[in-house]
Amino acid sequence: MIDLHGKVALVTGAGGGLGRAHALLLASRGAKVAVNDLGAGAETVAEEIRAAGGQAMAVTCAVDDAAAVQAMVAAIETQWGGVDLLINNAGILRDKSFAKMPLDDFRQVLDVHVMGAVHCTQAVWNGMRQRGYGRIVLTTSCSGLFGNFGQANYAAAKMALVGLMQTLGIEGAKYGIRVNCLAPLAATRMMQGILPEEQLAHFRPELVSPAVLALVAEDAPNRAILCAGAGSFELAFIGLTQGIHLGPTASAEAILARWAELADRHDSLLPEQGFDQARHELRKAGFSDAT
Repeated sequence: MIDLHGKVALVTGAGGGLGRAHALLLASRGAKVAVNDLGAGAETVAEEIRAAGGQAMAVTCAVDDAAAVQAMVAAIETQWGGVDLLINNAGILRDKSFAKMPLDDFRQVLDVHVMGAVHCTQAVWNGMRQRGYGRIVLTTSCSGLFGNFGQANYAAAKMALVGLMQTLGIEGAKYGIRVNCLAPLAATRMMQGILPEEQLAHFRPELVSPAVLALVAEDAPNRAILCAGAGSFELAFIGLTQGIHLGPTASAEAILARWAELADRHDSLLPEQGFDQARHELRKAGFSDAT
């Protein structure tokens, strides 16, 4: 049984949908929950938690406002001490095909999803380092992992969060901070009109939230990409094929001629960090002791 008593959680974008479901589940396991959103929904969810016997406070601010986020975290620290669990859930959609997408819509999605997560994470990061403990969840998407028509801005933002997670997971490990990504599918406002209603009914937000609980548990993994929807869970990963070695005679023509061999995923690798690609390439070039 995952027990979060004594832990303080901050859930962004928690006035409804997935964020609300995450906040309710964390509170039900004993966490004190700071419910963040832009409007009255934050207080509504906080009151819902208190009515069920939990502890919650509403913290209203826009996550793309760095100063407001710092003030929000300071208020949580004043009330309850440091933030132990951070769920970066806040997000927006501005869908259009790339040919028709205004650059302002592209920037706004990046600001909310990427910089919003950066602002919140940076605001709690040093406190987690000092206390030697932290659990951070960044919300990515299948759109970022695999692409989706009409969502170039959203996909770019969501894949950026995977890169952020990979590096923060490396940097935070020695301080007891574990950082993971969640790729959720849920019938929220952001999904309306994308799937038929009879299919959307299977994607209830509360069926995703167990994945969040797993990612903030004491024995949570580090640097995982956990996909969740309709009660199913999968792991996505970024790998490296064994590839080919062409040496000094390398040419574009040779690459294309051996593309099938290059793309063969048999014995593919899962690098621990970016430099592992260089090590792999050095070994293929004959440096067997490459470290």
